Amino acid sequence: MRIAVPSKEPTRTCVGCRQVAAKSELLRIVCIDGVLTGDRTGRLGGRGAYVHLRTECLEKADSRRAFVRALRLTEHPTGVAELRLSMTTSHDAGANVNGMTDK
Repeated sequence: MRIAVPSKEPTRTCVGCRQVAAKSELLRIVCIDGVLTGDRTGRLGGRGAYVHLRTECLEKADSRRAFVRALRLTEHPTGVAELRLSMTTSHDAGANVNGMTDK
């Protein structure tokens, strides 16, 4: 079930939990040379997939092979562990990977 976001801010769907959220609440993930990378600026080239700044969403997306589908990859990418670590480390410090507070 999709939840409408009552603002004029662009919305995206989290590939982990499949909920619609404001673009600013999600982290854009891109694949560079077979490695998943968090795109903090939103300016890296190529297709992007969005996830909430929660490790649960990252884990769900990885287990469902959502990154492979969303990024149109032929092989399963690496880098999920590094993204998980950066999300966990940033969350413990009071900020997240994107420099925003976790909601």
